[in-house]
Amino acid sequence: MTKTPGPKPRKSRAQPVIPAASEAASETDVSKARKPRRVRADPLDIPSPPRRPRPADIAVVGAGPTGLAVALMLARQGRRVMVHERFAAPRPVGAGFMLQPTGLHVLDGLGLTPRVEALGQRIDHIFGREARRGRVVLDVRYSDLKHARPAIGIHRAAMFAILYEACVEAGVDFETDREIVAADVGRLVDSAGRRSAPFNLVVDASGARSAIAYGMGVGRRDLAWGALWTTVPWPGAPFDPTALQQVYLGASRMLGVLPTGVLPGAPDAPLATFFWSLKTEIWPDWHALGLEVWKDHCLRLWPELAPVLDAVTDREQMTLASYGHQTLARPVGERLAVIGDAAHCTSPQLGQGVNMGLLDARALADALTRHRDLPTVLNAYARARRWHVRLYQALSLGFTPFYQADGRLLPWVRDHVLGKVARLPLAPRLLAATVAGVLLDPRAPASPDGAAAHP
Repeated sequence: MTKTPGPKPRKSRAQPVIPAASEAASETDVSKARKPRRVRADPLDIPSPPRRPRPADIAVVGAGPTGLAVALMLARQGRRVMVHERFAAPRPVGAGFMLQPTGLHVLDGLGLTPRVEALGQRIDHIFGREARRGRVVLDVRYSDLKHARPAIGIHRAAMFAILYEACVEAGVDFETDREIVAADVGRLVDSAGRRSAPFNLVVDASGARSAIAYGMGVGRRDLAWGALWTTVPWPGAPFDPTALQQVYLGASRMLGVLPTGVLPGAPDAPLATFFWSLKTEIWPDWHALGLEVWKDHCLRLWPELAPVLDAVTDREQMTLASYGHQTLARPVGERLAVIGDAAHCTSPQLGQGVNMGLLDARALADALTRHRDLPTVLNAYARARRWHVRLYQALSLGFTPFYQADGRLLPWVRDHVLGKVARLPLAPRLLAATVAGVLLDPRAPASPDGAAAHP
């Protein structure tokens, strides 16, 4: 294909910043008017990327983990890449999350796993119990996998730092403080109506609220249940530093504590993400209820939470995140690939969001090395991810009502039926494979050297 120059890079306006550890919302944060109180953390000393003498030929929209990962992959292939970010400087948004074996496989190929392991926290199992009687209703162990590999809990700020530094080193450019709302045959259109010169390929990694995906006709179903999140210092014993621990009251209350490792520059200050499930429509009622009343309720359900709740001194530390379910039937267009939550998002019950985005990035990068023309590349990417995405979309929709719903029937089935089924022969391996993301295993060996497409 003929290469067409892209837009001239624009100088970033500010140094990239890392928000404080307590800025803990997902990309679908719905409480933007209320900013959480921040836990002090040392800023990361990351230089602004140098300006390149040649214009980029690939545009990536969004500087989340998925966008940075695909930008890094393509830059390492020798392509000229520019990441477009709506914030004044690239920064992470959200709390801690789990890197499953699938996501770690992608990071292995990038050579970033040792850095992730240094900042993150090994997670060997996911453990959940019913609040009233203490009955264990969920116990997933990564050692039950056919090829055992633990997950890693990590804060988004740490993950951002790892990927951003690697992107700068690889020569990725950044254009900031510009919100992209459409892509038209390789041209970007921003919120002010300005159109860029054409890129040979646009990669939309702008998340669940992607305006580009909306323009492609994606159907979104907003879910009634969300979560309040915050980041706190690791509480220590009796909490298990190698487990995501949860407590349930029916399906209407779910509390959890996830170890998330440390931030760069603070190796002696381990963190945890604490979350509380609730319907998004009752958040104003929760906010008006008063912090102490809510804390008392939490402690009645889970008395060991006392040190976690001691770190929550203001309601503004808790950030509300809402979720939705959407899937682009075909995540490609003319000179356009849509990846990550922009192409497919659902509830976080199976912890697959970031991992699915990393798999998308890898599939697109591999397609670019295997095929010479862009239409074939895009078709190959869409085909490679189709069935794995559809399976986990269906599983997430199916599992969610057992953990976030009104009524008593589904939680009773979860506690009295599913818990017993999970102890049957082969069930632990199947459950571990489901959570690890390796059903219809999408992992593949690194792409062989070969002719690369030139989008």
